[in-house]
Amino acid sequence: MTQRVEVVKAGRIVVKVGSSSLTQRGRIDLERLRLLVDAIAARRVEGTEVVLVSSGAIAAGLAPMGLRSRPRDLATQQAAASVGQGLLMARYSDAFAAHGLRVGQVLLTVDDVTRRSHYRNAYRTFARLLELGVVPIVNENDTVATTEIRFGDNDRLAALTSHLVHTDLLVLLSDVDGLYDGDPRKPGTTMLTDVRGPADLLPLQIGRTGSSGVGTGGMQTKVEAAAIATEAGIPVVLTSAARVGEALRGDRVGTLFHPTGRRRKTRLLWLAHATSGLGRLVLDEGAIRAVTERRSSLLPAGITAVEGSFSAGDPVDLVSATGVVVARGLVNYDAVELPGLLGRSTRDLARDLGPTYEREVVHRDDLVLL
Repeated sequence: MTQRVEVVKAGRIVVKVGSSSLTQRGRIDLERLRLLVDAIAARRVEGTEVVLVSSGAIAAGLAPMGLRSRPRDLATQQAAASVGQGLLMARYSDAFAAHGLRVGQVLLTVDDVTRRSHYRNAYRTFARLLELGVVPIVNENDTVATTEIRFGDNDRLAALTSHLVHTDLLVLLSDVDGLYDGDPRKPGTTMLTDVRGPADLLPLQIGRTGSSGVGTGGMQTKVEAAAIATEAGIPVVLTSAARVGEALRGDRVGTLFHPTGRRRKTRLLWLAHATSGLGRLVLDEGAIRAVTERRSSLLPAGITAVEGSFSAGDPVDLVSATGVVVARGLVNYDAVELPGLLGRSTRDLARDLGPTYEREVVHRDDLVLL
């Protein structure tokens, strides 16, 4: 069996594993965890840098807290994550130590990687950990993340982390051994060995939920994550956690999603895929052309209406008069400040209100077209 060149040549890999692949009945399955760690350690011995994105904190906290299933309310989920994250990291630390490897915990929220100063700090942390030979273990910061600042699922987090750390390959581990053209539990379905673009996915019936009941997504979230990564030039291997060793050796297991685009600015990729607009700015035709065609900053003069409640630094959607979203950006004003500024130039605002108002509503470096 010939090996996949994309995997063999990768000098830096992000591996994502889900809750259903790590836990059973609300407890960490040590045999499954060791299988994962052994495969990663084998690749590390070859000199490859590996970042592990691991779900499982909430699931690992269920049994110790006396919970039979994943709680529905955010507060109890956060409590379970607080208990489970420590247990999960302790197990990883012991398993990697058996191979002479150290681990470092990195907990992220959307805010950490969309605001300019925060995302630079996140990048520097990853770079230093890898330089020191540490295996970073990433999870969403479930203990403090609110509904508004959640990634939604760790498949998406893994795809965006892959771009943040400039990885050569993303490996998504599931409880299914690849992407099928239908329900893999039914006869007559076939696994796709390669996906070369969106057209290959059109005829597929992709399920959303897994069978374990402890995860937050299913095959649909993995396909969406693969699209985020491949659009940014990163190949993706999707296979089962049981075949992680084969996948990391480059064996032709699972499904390989081939890159479809080039790398984009990391922070803007996060802004496009990890946030939702907390408000809307309605633009006139001139402002839409300036933003979409000339890639200019958004000025108060081009805004005709403000919708929603947001603060300076929050993501907002830029929309046309008919409600079509054309871009998303980080706003430099609170929502309550903007109505009195609309239709006026920044020069006039600075003259009448002071120099603090001589700034764009959304700077061009904080804009991403949608």
